[in-house]
Amino acid sequence: MSVDLKLSTKTKRAAGQRCCAPFVYPDVDREQAIRVAEVAKALGGSGGVGMPLADHHTIRPATAADLPAVLEIYNAGIAERVATFETDPRSESDLAGWTTDSQPFIVATQAGRVVGFARAGSYSNRYVYQGIGEHAVYVHPTARSQGLGRRLLSALCDESERRGLYKLTSRIFTDNHPSRAAHHAAGFKEVGIQRRHGRLEGQWKDCVLVERLLGQAAIT
Repeated sequence: MSVDLKLSTKTKRAAGQRCCAPFVYPDVDREQAIRVAEVAKALGGSGGVGMPLADHHTIRPATAADLPAVLEIYNAGIAERVATFETDPRSESDLAGWTTDSQPFIVATQAGRVVGFARAGSYSNRYVYQGIGEHAVYVHPTARSQGLGRRLLSALCDESERRGLYKLTSRIFTDNHPSRAAHHAAGFKEVGIQRRHGRLEGQWKDCVLVERLLGQAAIT
């Protein structure tokens, strides 16, 4: 697979402009938003697909051989009950199509071991939305607090733009501050709150809607 190793200058500039100050949507708790922005500022840095990072992580396209490690990381995130409404562990068969469906899918490795992944799936089957990807990012518990989530998100944006997508979007639990901070640092904006969007083990959860424009859509 041929992969563009560098973010375009315009995309870097647009992402940098979006990261400079916290975007506070009217429904977003301001104190939470400030906390997220402070953590995001501390994350800093860059890293594209296929590029070795300063801390010896490498981000590259995922392969079928990565799926067992990806499954372990995904199930760890499910078990923690802070990142998804999913409660049942996934199996390898659930992920079998991830490397063959032509959707952006990348992993981060350290010393040859997969320690994080990010993927963009289809947002909708309606033609008008075919340029939008709904994404997810997960980092192994032992590899957190190193800015790896932000790097994966930045690289996923690069890969998604290369594949013709013009927007990535997702939902984050409002109390998942590390994920909100990583998204903020990677140039995503919080554009709204979905109140009581679902129950997780009997408790209502609010979700923050995040998005980042890519390519021509990001040029103002």
